[in-house]
Amino acid sequence: MATPCTLNRYLLLMAQEHLEFRMPEIKSLLSLFGGQFASTQETYGKSPFWILSIPSEDIARNLMKRTVCAKAIFELWGHGQSPEELYSSLKNYPVEKMVPFLHSNSTYKIKIHTFNKTLTQEEKIKRIDALEFLPFEGKVNLKKPQHVFSVLEDYGLDPNCIPENPHNIYFGRWIADGQRELIESYSVKKRHFIGNTSMDAGLSFIMANHGKVKENDIVFDPFVGTGGLLIASAHFGAYVYGTDIDYNTVHGLGKASRKNQKWRGPDENIRANLRQYGLEKYYLDVLVSDASKPSWRKGTYFDAIITDPPYGIRESTRRTGSQKEIPKGIEKCPESHVPVSLSYHLSDMFLDLLNFAAETLVLGGRLVYWLPVYTPEYTEEMVPQHPCLKLISNCEQKLSSHTSRRLITMEKVKKFENQDQHSHLLSDHFLPYQGHNSFREKYFSGVTKRIAKEEKSSQE
Repeated sequence: MATPCTLNRYLLLMAQEHLEFRMPEIKSLLSLFGGQFASTQETYGKSPFWILSIPSEDIARNLMKRTVCAKAIFELWGHGQSPEELYSSLKNYPVEKMVPFLHSNSTYKIKIHTFNKTLTQEEKIKRIDALEFLPFEGKVNLKKPQHVFSVLEDYGLDPNCIPENPHNIYFGRWIADGQRELIESYSVKKRHFIGNTSMDAGLSFIMANHGKVKENDIVFDPFVGTGGLLIASAHFGAYVYGTDIDYNTVHGLGKASRKNQKWRGPDENIRANLRQYGLEKYYLDVLVSDASKPSWRKGTYFDAIITDPPYGIRESTRRTGSQKEIPKGIEKCPESHVPVSLSYHLSDMFLDLLNFAAETLVLGGRLVYWLPVYTPEYTEEMVPQHPCLKLISNCEQKLSSHTSRRLITMEKVKKFENQDQHSHLLSDHFLPYQGHNSFREKYFSGVTKRIAKEEKSSQE
């Protein structure tokens, strides 16, 4: 049986993509706005319907001003596994909480939302008519109602086995929609300046939300590329800054990444991207710099570091070096010249990134980055650790049958001290990091095997 509704219970309607990213995003945003993730369900799995306890409607509205993983939120008035249970639940909801939205001077409409099933108009009207026991005194207005109410029916996740009756039925007052439209309005397809690895708009906003980016923060990307992650943070009112080792990318020079365009134009750069969205005032600067040798003075500068390091697939992993580091057999350059083509192992890159974050983040600041993994060999022990950083979330996005990347979110919980810089060398977890160094070879090995398999099957 459904339990009677209590105060501050909300129904969250989630989007059915990036499923692993949804929970960390909602938890991070609730924490940002003074709430706490308190659920009345033990687990959500893949369900689009989440029941949450949120302290106030203001926090619920602020949550929806940020989330790209949720479609809408409702103040939950009733819930049941059958129409009878739903009606019983609604009759137990305090009338005094309903009255402000149902009085005679108000206008309203009722919508029917079904998941994994389509209802006829006749069936929808029948469900609306069955709610006539509710104390509605206002007038119906289908175009511009003051209040919108929804019946939401859940028919499970299997499109090949749709039940006759819903598993759960919810009724609630619509509060606000999420920010799903940002995925389209900030689409990379419409962006002025892009590269081979420009981050998908939806994932960029998810990363900014995982990083708890807020107004007047300073957000840094040490592998800035074409600045896609800066755009998402600037949209939320943060001042953005970045570095990259690639001179041509930082200055918008060289060959274009767009089809049918040979060279980049004079106005294709990161600043122009922010200008395109009216965000130029949040742009601090972007410098050509080596992430392995940061030139920052000691101090805590950043509220968040949000980045997508190169994996050595479409973008090479490089760092600057000195004459002593040049392998034997390579002709030495003049002493004044610093080569920029030395290899930069992925394990070293991530350890440098964690050390840099531990040194430069404010306490409570977050590091959000992508970690590429070879799926058959992946274990949680492969995720780099640092004594100053606490792991908040670890979400997988599959790249192929044998590779994926994991979105790692960490929070600075301890002030950085000199001995923390090399603490990973004493850790039992250090050896598994080395597995990242062969990611490129394993990636292409898997691609070669897949192509050979496809060719063989096509010949049979």
